[in-house]
Amino acid sequence: MSVQSKRSRVVVAMSGGVDSSVAALLLARQGYEVIGVTLRLWTEERPEATPLSRSCCSVEDVEDARRVCQTIGARHYVVNAEREFQAYVVDYFLAEYQRGRTPHPCIACNDRIKFDFLMERARQMDADYVATGHYARLQADGDGRIHLLRGIDQGKDQSYVLFGLGQEQLRRTLLPVGGHTKDRIRGLAQEAGLCVADKPDSQDICFIPQGSYRDFLQERVASNPGDLVDTAGRVLGRHQGVEGFTIGQRRGLGITSSVPLYVVDLEPEARRVVVGRREDLMCHALRAERVTWTSGLPPDGPIEVAAKIRYKASESAATVTPQDEGALVRFREPQQAVTPGQAVVFYQGDEVLGGGFIQSAVREPTTASAVP
Repeated sequence: MSVQSKRSRVVVAMSGGVDSSVAALLLARQGYEVIGVTLRLWTEERPEATPLSRSCCSVEDVEDARRVCQTIGARHYVVNAEREFQAYVVDYFLAEYQRGRTPHPCIACNDRIKFDFLMERARQMDADYVATGHYARLQADGDGRIHLLRGIDQGKDQSYVLFGLGQEQLRRTLLPVGGHTKDRIRGLAQEAGLCVADKPDSQDICFIPQGSYRDFLQERVASNPGDLVDTAGRVLGRHQGVEGFTIGQRRGLGITSSVPLYVVDLEPEARRVVVGRREDLMCHALRAERVTWTSGLPPDGPIEVAAKIRYKASESAATVTPQDEGALVRFREPQQAVTPGQAVVFYQGDEVLGGGFIQSAVREPTTASAVP
């Protein structure tokens, strides 16, 4: 993007990491008036962490963002969004597990905090754009429509978590790092002398210590014990709460069997965890809810796409048929462990067409058999 003849003002969401820091650097070099904003999201301390990193929005992170802004000549502010983060991310995270679903808190944070909340703050600052350090790209066509594309670095591509953005938001969004590889971003940070050039990437769920989400749930959710059953309904054991399980889970079931067993379904109202063989995880279709289309216009009928059912999953050929505010997604090849609560995102080539949240897996009727 060329240097602006009139300086446009952009609010950059700065976490204190290298990606958002280089996003701010690139925009400053392109002539934008950059305002760095660090969102205060979660201040609960983690005793096992180092003193300056006991929360996801640590003093260290804020100071790193401030120092980067000082280096590039930008203003920096800290904005408290803890109430919004609690309501739209943490409470949602807990409620989804209690419903027997597996949430994606990063998508909720992007939709409700980094874009909805931050864009409103940007308006109050008379800013023209909001920018983030996501690895994705935006491209305008001759009709003025904005297309959301994968990032150049396929190993870091984050377009999956941005499927909920509509045209109004995309027109006010800048994604400056998406056209670079991660190595190049670190190289730019080093060349510019940014203090975060060698800073490690953040963990997946920023408000939970790595690998301990079940402890986080146990501290905040009242468990309801129930039965652990096979696909024929035979009781195999007991569990302490459906929130402790996810579709496809194999370890930690608390039962023994002559064949490998996996969680194939969760029934929170009946307080049942259903386990079965690997083949019981396979399905040929899914129903999606709260489907959005980045173009703003749903297709008139079925379309062929490459569908992605998890952030780290490979795409699979599928046909998407819009249905009211949802869609039926039928795969060319059966998929394993389709998980309610996760997002299914639709691609054509490098472009994100849209996506939604998995409501249920659709399996071919089979004759249920008890686990031996």
